[in-house]
Amino acid sequence: MTKRLKNGYFIYTFGCQMNERDSESLAGFLTQMGYEKVLQPEEAAVILINTCCVRESAEQKILGRLGELNKHKKADPEVIIGIGGCMVQQPGMSDKIRTSYRHVDLVFGTHNLHQLPIMIERCRQSQERIIDVWDSEGEIIEELPERSVEGIKAHVTIMYGCDNYCSYCIVPYVRGRERSRQPKDIVAEVESLVKQGVREVTLLGQNVNSYGKDLQPPISFGTLLQEVNKIDKLERIRFTTSHPKDFDPTLIEAMTKAPKVCEQIHLPVQAGSNAVLEAMNRGYNRAYYLDLISKIRQALPNVALTTDLIIGFPGETEEDFADTLDLLEKVRFDNAFTFLYSRRSGTPAAEMENQISDETKRERFQKLLKLQNKISLEQNEPLVGQVLEVLVEGPSKTNPDKLTGRTRGNKIVVFDGQEDSIGQIVSVKIEEVRTWTLLGNLEDTRP
Repeated sequence: MTKRLKNGYFIYTFGCQMNERDSESLAGFLTQMGYEKVLQPEEAAVILINTCCVRESAEQKILGRLGELNKHKKADPEVIIGIGGCMVQQPGMSDKIRTSYRHVDLVFGTHNLHQLPIMIERCRQSQERIIDVWDSEGEIIEELPERSVEGIKAHVTIMYGCDNYCSYCIVPYVRGRERSRQPKDIVAEVESLVKQGVREVTLLGQNVNSYGKDLQPPISFGTLLQEVNKIDKLERIRFTTSHPKDFDPTLIEAMTKAPKVCEQIHLPVQAGSNAVLEAMNRGYNRAYYLDLISKIRQALPNVALTTDLIIGFPGETEEDFADTLDLLEKVRFDNAFTFLYSRRSGTPAAEMENQISDETKRERFQKLLKLQNKISLEQNEPLVGQVLEVLVEGPSKTNPDKLTGRTRGNKIVVFDGQEDSIGQIVSVKIEEVRTWTLLGNLEDTRP
């Protein structure tokens, strides 16, 4: 029987990179309180779920997991079970948890993560349930625990919230309005990470292109990139996510002047049809997006482009879907993350007429996936014979006898090499390409 540690904690994390970063903060608070991370919930005295609500499937999975945790409460009534994050911010969700999941001790939202220590102490001392979900965002809290990271890569949140209100998206309602962190605080966090051995950072925001507009005085995201680029011993900088309507020429210029910023851009288009883009409230049309791609490729010829696509948005016709396929052919993304439209209560799209059937969504999804897989392989084929810079991350998960790393374009490379090169940038000659992976040999760079 697994022994439960009185100072053990376990965190389930669902959703995006922002959620993963929030879970790191939760872990930092628990560590400050004297708790230690354990490998399974059966060992933990505090069990937290950090939630996502972008798609209904994630919500159902989370509620299922929440129900399963009742067994821990029955086995040991002193175990604290908590749930927080985006799903909890939805109207009525905290009441649903209060009444239907009575084994849950602690319910909190996205706006008061920093109060976790206080809430846990209240649970311990009063043995009462704490339901504390703030309706709106407050000021950014910088007094978070210093992060302890493992590995050579880390995410750094540069802003919170979103002001775009795309008709399908619930994020602005659960994350609040856009708030930017001060540049000095971001730089200080990255410098701390580099001291711990981090060589690559990804700057995070729901729309990083809007960074700094709310600061006094305002600064641009491109200016922030150039400041982070100055940090000694940092090798690479990435960022996500970008909104096309705010990806201006100054950012493209900044990328050309900041050599540590990788030539890789994730630029969600969501659809290739003007009618669907308008219904989504995306703020741009097809011609604008294609022109933006042309400007990016002109300035960064070797750029790797990825995107997000939503299939089966309400009212999407066969002609609309054909426009999306045509856009894929014209842009030729290196990869596309494709999602079936998920109806989310509280968003305008949920009330739209002409909802698309699941069967039609799946048929279109398969057509799009087949085309994108073909394009992804064709995008990789010219790399055969090239020597690329690879930041070595560690042993390959599929072939432990080999090492794996990523190119500046964020492509996975598997190759023979020694463990002492982990964390280093090496030169690899690409010998073979597959849809998602490049295979190569380490180049001897000795004089």
